[in-house]
Amino acid sequence: VYAPWCHWVWGGGFLAEWGVYDFAGGIVVHVTAGFSALATLLLVGKRPEEHKANAVPHNVPFVALGTALLWFGWFGFNPGSTLAMNTAESANIAGLVAVNTTLSPCVAGLLVFALRALVVEPKLLDVGGFCNGILGGLVSITAGCGFVKPWEAIIIGFIGGLVYQGASMLLRKLKVDDVVDAFPVHGACGLWGLLATGLFGNPDEGVGGNGVFYGGDQLSTQVVAALVIIAWVGGLSTIIILPLHKLGAMRLSDDFQEAGADVMEHSPSKAYKDKNYDASASAPAPTEKKVEEAAA
Repeated sequence: VYAPWCHWVWGGGFLAEWGVYDFAGGIVVHVTAGFSALATLLLVGKRPEEHKANAVPHNVPFVALGTALLWFGWFGFNPGSTLAMNTAESANIAGLVAVNTTLSPCVAGLLVFALRALVVEPKLLDVGGFCNGILGGLVSITAGCGFVKPWEAIIIGFIGGLVYQGASMLLRKLKVDDVVDAFPVHGACGLWGLLATGLFGNPDEGVGGNGVFYGGDQLSTQVVAALVIIAWVGGLSTIIILPLHKLGAMRLSDDFQEAGADVMEHSPSKAYKDKNYDASASAPAPTEKKVEEAAA
């Protein structure tokens, strides 16, 4: 799914010849992943309701830590997509990209956090939503991070936060079971970033922008790219996933889900201890037995 699309946009393929803009992978990576996830969600279906009710985050600090690590990594592949920093011009573009990669997720994350605290029921402080809002802002700016000015990155991030929250609520309304909001973050925000690259970016700034707000004609090219990628990714993902699903390779049985993969496949049966942990649920490994015998 990914490799041909990568060639078409970045490897001199027909989309590159059309002039599709994607500075650091907002289209190639994130829209591809997001719509592949959506196709998988629709084909595999949702979890049993009782399993969903018991599925609560077990470690929110780890979620925040993972988000911080992802954000740090984004400073590698967004500014790194300049491919060089050996001239004043390339260094200036890398610096611009780094600033945009900071501003957009800040705005998106804070907006989602505020919406869930003040507007969206149950109106609580949602750190997980805050983290996904940050990721949505990062995805939104990735395609155009080298073509827009910082104030434009703020607008893109703000709308990206709205797009993420709206897509997340829409999936719940449609009863599409996206456990980690993969499609809202990568698919919906990636699609917005693709289109935003056709709206913003002043050609006179000298950083490659060609936005319609400045008299450019990039938007039509980005729209065509959006239609092509949705058809390609959705169609090919379906061709790959559907036979696997029919063979039972895409979904654990209900009994397996009820017991949990830790209990069914791993020893020890818990990766962490909590108030419901039953130490007798699995026999200690041989090395653990030796330690216990030595202690006795």
